[in-house]
Amino acid sequence: MRRPGRAERLDSVLARDGDTCVWCGRTLGGRVAATTEHLIPKVRGGPAWVENEVAACRRCNGGRGHRGAVDWLEECERRGWDPDVARVARVLDLLADAIADRGGQRRARPQLDAQRRRMARRGTEAA
Repeated sequence: MRRPGRAERLDSVLARDGDTCVWCGRTLGGRVAATTEHLIPKVRGGPAWVENEVAACRRCNGGRGHRGAVDWLEECERRGWDPDVARVARVLDLLADAIADRGGQRRARPQLDAQRRRMARRGTEAA
């Protein structure tokens, strides 16, 4: 089975979630370039699967670095931005389901579980 490339994954994420940055809420396109953002960073074992990706603007993607999704979500709120908390929770759940179906991802699982627990403590469905 051929794995989709970066552009195909971006198109899939935009079709699934809409054309706004998950972190700041800006509309993507035109002067605001769209990128895919891994909720569980690849350096922490996150897979390059569409179930681990959300649409983000370059500013937010670069600003987040390798921080956890909930840490960056809280930073965005402190900055007065309007992050899509429900989308983050939903995609974390999608990733958990994908890992349960496909298996593997030994390094990603603890990171994912920690982010989902933190979302649950915030009162957001992701557990």
